This record gives sequence, C-alpha cells and structure tokens, in this order.
Amino acid sequence: MKTCFWRRLLADACILPSLALGVACAAEESDAPAASSKPYDLYLLIGQSNMAGRGKVDAESKRIHPRVFTLSKDGRWVPATDPLHFDKPGAGVGPGLTFGKAMADASPESVIGLIPCAVGGAAIALWAPGIQDPVTKAFPYDDMLKRARRACQDGALKGILWHQGEADRHPAALHLYAERLTELIARLRKDLNAPEAPFIAGELGYLDERNREATAQFNAVLRALERTVANYAVVSAEGLKDGGDRLHFDAESARALGARYAEALLRRRTPGGEKPNTPKKDSPDRSGK
Repeated sequence: MKTCFWRRLLADACILPSLALGVACAAEESDAPAASSKPYDLYLLIGQSNMAGRGKVDAESKRIHPRVFTLSKDGRWVPATDPLHFDKPGAGVGPGLTFGKAMADASPESVIGLIPCAVGGAAIALWAPGIQDPVTKAFPYDDMLKRARRACQDGALKGILWHQGEADRHPAALHLYAERLTELIARLRKDLNAPEAPFIAGELGYLDERNREATAQFNAVLRALERTVANYAVVSAEGLKDGGDRLHFDAESARALGARYAEALLRRRTPGGEKPNTPKKDSPDRSGK
C-alpha cells in the first residue's frame, strides 16, 4: 500500500508541471489575433527563392501585426510571421511580411491575407498548368491555384507580387521571358477571375559582379513590359544586398524590397499617383526588346 501511495504521489508531481505548462502555452496562444471574420484583402506571393525568402530569421520576424495573416501550408489563416513560405527547409525572411504590414498600416480598416506560393529554383517554364518541379516535386502553378482559390473564399484578390528570374537570365531563356511572363499574367488573371489585379514584378538584385550584365538585361525585359501589359509595374532592386551567397537578399534587403512592393501598389491607388497602364489586353512585346 505504501509503495502504491508513493508511486501515485510521484506521478502527480510529474503531471502537475506539465498541466501548468499547458495552461501557460494556451494563455500565450490566446494572445495571438484570431482569424478575421471580415473579408481579407488578398495578395498572392509567387516566384522563386527571393520571394520565398532566404534571409536570416530574427526577433523582427516574429512580431505580429494584428491585421496581417497568412495562409498556412494546410490552408488555415494564421498570424503572419517569417518564414511565410515552406517551399524548402531554408525558407526565411522574404519581402512578403513587410509588404503585408505596410499595406495594413496604409489601410487601417483592412485585414491583409498573404498567400505564399513561391518555389525556390523554379524557372518560369514551371509556372504553367500540369508542370512539376523536379527538385521539390511541387506543381508550382497548380498548387498556387488551389491555394489562391481557397483564399478567395475569404476575401478579394487585390494584387499579385512576383519575384523570379534567377533561373531565366541566361540567353537561352531570356529571349522567351517577356512572352512567357505576359502569358502567365493573363492566365493568372483569368483563372483567378481577377482581370484588373495589379501585377508587381521585382527586379533581380545586382548581387554578383560576374552576372551583372545578364541581370541588367533581364531587368530591362521586366521594365519593357510596363509598355505592353495592363496594370503592371516593376520595383527596383538597386542598393539591395545579399546574405553572403551572392544570390539571396539578406533580411534587411528583403524587407526593403517588401516596402518597395507596397509603395508601388499604393501609388496605383492614390489620386495623382501612377495610373494603370493603357494597353487593353495582355499581349507580348513583339519589338524584340
């Protein structure tokens, strides 16, 4: 009997701290904002690794904005923190979170819903229906479309952010890039039933002197589409820095890029700011530029 008593006492002593920890965790979780019942302003984040983010996660990464949410891997709205993406184990700080916070601060009545769908290393040719990425085994376009349609049940698509091209700045792919991106933009707007959705592309960073000329040529292709694609803009990567690999933006630069994306979108909403482009349809630039 005495043995049973002491065993029971020891078991209780082990259980009680666990229960206390559970209560503390529950209290901590309850401090996070709940998913909004109000319709979200939705923003699609697509491209490759510099959209997904490879910056080092830090304390700033975990600071929650009460009106900025992200669609989790399993399709739930959760408070947005870095990393937003889950394409590869190295996902870290990208431009999306800073962008979302800036949009929320600019629209105090809005709740922001981010839809992270970038896939590191994915060339633009992989952003088409039915095409699988051989590295991650993901289907970038199909997976994105499923997630975006899920998100649109809870709000309206207000913009598409694109950062991609490190896999396409070589000559064999570059001459096809303007046509491929134009087709992708048109397909996205059609498939998501958002014909007027602003599409904001980001320049590649000038992070490696060995490919600086190729980067400049690629960015010129992005810029040329401002003349032919409706409601399209490009944000500069000038002055941004890498994290040591001469390929991926560090956390500070990724956040700066996010702020530039927000500025570009907000200019298109502000009277006297940039006006939507005049072309009536998304047609490739046939000039060869």
